[in-house]
Amino acid sequence: MKNIAVFASHGGSNLQAVIDAVSEGRLVARIGAVISNNSTSFALERARCAGIPAYHISTKTESSEEAVAEKMLSVLETHDTELILLLGYMRMLPVSVLRRYHNRIFNIHPALLPRYGGKGMYGIHVHEAVIAAGDKESGVTIHRVDESYDRGEIVAQSRVAVLPDDTPDTLAARVLEREHTFLVETMQRILSGEISVG
Repeated sequence: MKNIAVFASHGGSNLQAVIDAVSEGRLVARIGAVISNNSTSFALERARCAGIPAYHISTKTESSEEAVAEKMLSVLETHDTELILLLGYMRMLPVSVLRRYHNRIFNIHPALLPRYGGKGMYGIHVHEAVIAAGDKESGVTIHRVDESYDRGEIVAQSRVAVLPDDTPDTLAARVLEREHTFLVETMQRILSGEISVG
């Protein structure tokens, strides 16, 4: 059973999908900690409700970016973290964390990378760009995390049709729905060893 840490900044609906899959036995894993850079993130509340240790770690809680990195590593080590999931985490991870967990950090992105990735391409901005380009499909990408936004190795993708009457909001809702199921499907592949870790 792998110990997972989840980083999330806002609502945490993908975190909830993982919590539910673990509690129902669909994922054989343990969520050891949830970390957010946002003290009001609902992801922290989801974690607390599930009995998972929840941490707000940012420059509001620590004295510097270096101290943030040290605190993150301390929490990750305390909970014997083997795998990290970024599920709507809106900050770049510190280099020390990226290096310590090389090839063991995965991010979920609401588009078919390499299109619509990079700095500023998050949330509704992604779906606005897809609609503006007239694309016929979008989707979900799960990729390894490195020192560049959305550039790490793609490990899995799922396509979602863009409907003729879609708005950014309707497309976002449909992509998010697929994120919840596809994330669990891909995690099953990671935990089984089909997708390598480390």
